[in-house]
Amino acid sequence: MKMKDTLNLGKTKFPMRGKLATKEVERQKEWEDQHVYERRQELNKDKTPFILHDGPPYANGNIHIGHAMNKITKDIIIRAKSMSGFRAPYIPGWDTHGLPIEQSLTNEGVNRKELSLSEFRKLCEEYAWKQVNQQREDFKRLGVAGDWDHPYVTLDPVFEAQQIRLFGEMFNKGLIFKGLKPVYWSPSSESTLAEAEIEYKDVESYSIYITFSVRDGKGKLPDDAKFIIWTTTPWTLPANTAIAVHPDFEYQLVTVNDNHYVIAAERLETLKAEFGWEDVEVEKTFTGRELEYMTANHPFYDRESLVILGEHVTLDSGTGLVHTAGGHGEDDYYAVKAYDLPILSPVDGEGKFTDEAPGLEGIFYEDANEKVVGWLEDEGVLLKSSKFVHSYPHDWRTKKPVIFRATPQWFCSVDKIKADTLNTIENDIEWIHPSGEPRIYNMIKGRGDWVISRQRVWGVPLPIFYAEDGTAICTPETIEHVAKLFEEYGSNVWFEREAKDLLPEGFTHPNSPNGQFTKEKDIMDVWFDSGSSHHGVLRTREELSFPADLYLEGSDQYRGWFNSSLLTSIAVNDQAPYKAVLSQGFVNDGEGRKMSKSIGNTISPNDVTNTRGADILRLWVTSVDSFYDVRISDDILGQVAESYRRIRNTIRFMLGNIADFEPTEHEVAYEDLDPIDQFMLNQLNEVVKSVRHAYDTYDFMTINHDILNFLTLQMSNFYMDYSKDVTYIERQNDPKRRNMQTVMYEVVKKLTILLTPIIPHTTEEIWSYLKEDADYVQLTEFPEVENYANTDELNKVWVPFLEFRNNVNKSLEKARDEKVIGKSLEAKLHLYLNDEYQTLMSEVGNQLATYLIVSQVELHSLADAPAEADNYENYAIEVDHADGDVCERCRAYRVDVGSNEKAPHLCARCADIVVNDFPELLTEESDA
Repeated sequence: MKMKDTLNLGKTKFPMRGKLATKEVERQKEWEDQHVYERRQELNKDKTPFILHDGPPYANGNIHIGHAMNKITKDIIIRAKSMSGFRAPYIPGWDTHGLPIEQSLTNEGVNRKELSLSEFRKLCEEYAWKQVNQQREDFKRLGVAGDWDHPYVTLDPVFEAQQIRLFGEMFNKGLIFKGLKPVYWSPSSESTLAEAEIEYKDVESYSIYITFSVRDGKGKLPDDAKFIIWTTTPWTLPANTAIAVHPDFEYQLVTVNDNHYVIAAERLETLKAEFGWEDVEVEKTFTGRELEYMTANHPFYDRESLVILGEHVTLDSGTGLVHTAGGHGEDDYYAVKAYDLPILSPVDGEGKFTDEAPGLEGIFYEDANEKVVGWLEDEGVLLKSSKFVHSYPHDWRTKKPVIFRATPQWFCSVDKIKADTLNTIENDIEWIHPSGEPRIYNMIKGRGDWVISRQRVWGVPLPIFYAEDGTAICTPETIEHVAKLFEEYGSNVWFEREAKDLLPEGFTHPNSPNGQFTKEKDIMDVWFDSGSSHHGVLRTREELSFPADLYLEGSDQYRGWFNSSLLTSIAVNDQAPYKAVLSQGFVNDGEGRKMSKSIGNTISPNDVTNTRGADILRLWVTSVDSFYDVRISDDILGQVAESYRRIRNTIRFMLGNIADFEPTEHEVAYEDLDPIDQFMLNQLNEVVKSVRHAYDTYDFMTINHDILNFLTLQMSNFYMDYSKDVTYIERQNDPKRRNMQTVMYEVVKKLTILLTPIIPHTTEEIWSYLKEDADYVQLTEFPEVENYANTDELNKVWVPFLEFRNNVNKSLEKARDEKVIGKSLEAKLHLYLNDEYQTLMSEVGNQLATYLIVSQVELHSLADAPAEADNYENYAIEVDHADGDVCERCRAYRVDVGSNEKAPHLCARCADIVVNDFPELLTEESDA
């Protein structure tokens, strides 16, 4: 037997290294086999529901780091709610229709034109399910708990049927209409785009000033007068039918070098500089209203352009006269429609000119710019041509420019529900991100009608039939019949059957006397798919409820899912689909740059889980302020891994010290603990309070910060540091030791529970070393906040004492640098205190040397402090080498070492323990 065998050295099999990359997979399989998620739901079945509705990620490709942050955040919220008194099921979802899947199949060599629509759609469905299954495994590997066997998927027949029913309700309310108007059109996608699918990039464009010669000046303009317009899209000139002027602006007829021009009066000085005009004479001044109904010659086609009035005309740029092509701009469309002018849009779905634009047939619209500018020059109407860089709308998927193109489309009337929607945004929804409400409010306020039709194949068809005269048919009867067909066969049935076979048996319509019907070929916007999920999921899944308590997605969804969900829900439910909305920023690299495969700065969640483990990624999510854009890199993950090691090793130390602690036998009641132990439980209680509040307010950085700080500063640097003199040295059942074990057990138990939503794999591992009834920590409840009666009294003593101890450590470090001492147990402290600190030290008690981890302490009056002492205003500290000899057992210096002749190398305390409890050790030594 050796002297160390008389110590209660901490022992635990809890490993220092987590080996997360491999151990997590094993643990996840165990959770699945033991139905831990289902057991949690059963425990909570009668509790208050909290429904976080999952915004469906798009089923295409492996998940990226943004997906990971989003899903982990949701999982943290769901787990926290489940452990704090709520029934919080999680039903993951996927968005599975749309162009990217069509493009992916094309990229894989599928020739869509060689297949029937139904055959191609079946390939799209197979591809989508393959992506769903892959992403599902990726998300599960992150430790996200949920009903993964029963997700909601937008291609599911039941979901599609509910989407049809929602569409039918909106149609029945007069919110769906068909119209010919300019919409965002993507030639690269050959389809319309919603505003949510538009992003802006800088492009180089023409900037040209051209003249329209006056055809009929109504006797107010000379025959040779010319209107000057400015445009950045020469390719739209073939569609010009009008020149718009503002009714209230002043316009002038000016003479320059014998030429007569009409321009806005306020733009004259700018245009003089632009064209280098020097000698300019103003002949007449008109209001815009006086110019109405004048006509001009089109610059290169044999037709006229009408001068019309338009409130959209501004004086910010140009000439105050606006080239107007109703088929290529929304303002233009409404302006020319008011004058019953033709809506020309001579560009096809591929962005090529049709025969409505003579001389340009088959030319791509961008390529036509050069030709049109050349014509203008030949016609002598080009005043000036240059190029400039400006922001221009692009298709967010193909990254190619889009155009405005007038085509027959189906729309949702936003105007009819706009007032109700804005009122709901302001009064009925909690926007947790500070910029959330103004962002979506302004988007809805400025939003035009929502084009919901798409000229694609892979999506939910618009359930509209046409009579023989072209009348659109969409009735409650036809909607319900189509919905039931979709429920039974899926939406592919629309493409497999003729119109008559999709209508109810015996269906007739007065506009089809011969009983002939056709069906709509367009599909719905995918934002209508996902935006109807409140109807197809929240209202149909038994475990869910409407409205959801929370929607949580990236900040781009103010224009996407938050937006479309809100509009469709207001339309059919007269209320929002969510009570609260939380948005997150984007994930950038370590330098704050957007992640890009071409740059090579992406971080794959799968790579992180395969090397560091999911708990490191989950801990990273709580270390950043995801309300805004965040950063991630290997270095940043390394810092997170270091924080994880601090948590793990601190808890490991405590597990070692409570290995022989049986809570049912050894736990000490709070009122029987020493004041310092009570204080530590008070500090733990503050952590419980702040962390629970942080979970409730989605403030995950505070959770990370408060738990790490408590473990590092209060437990590791103080309580656990001095505890060794008690837990190692005193007898196993010494009351002080059991006190400290009581505190450590409470700390480990409560922090393990509180950390479970964040690092569940690690906390389940810790839980297996505790002596608790629940076999999984996930099945426990968050600790309640205690109401300790003596909190204020304890804080008055121990908070200033910890500050005092920090200064003692500074003086000890200084003495160590000066070679006065080596280890702190070699020190004897002379503390020179004013009256306030004399009182404080008396309240701290006779364990002062233990708390300060020195061998001896002597108290003196501050008035007696020597000049060389370290002065801290209310007290001074002097460090000497301790008196006496070092005890071979506790390693402290004591003047009573050798006082017991049976144990000459031990202090009196240690000698008492060894002589009485381990006499065989003394016998062995004497024999030796």
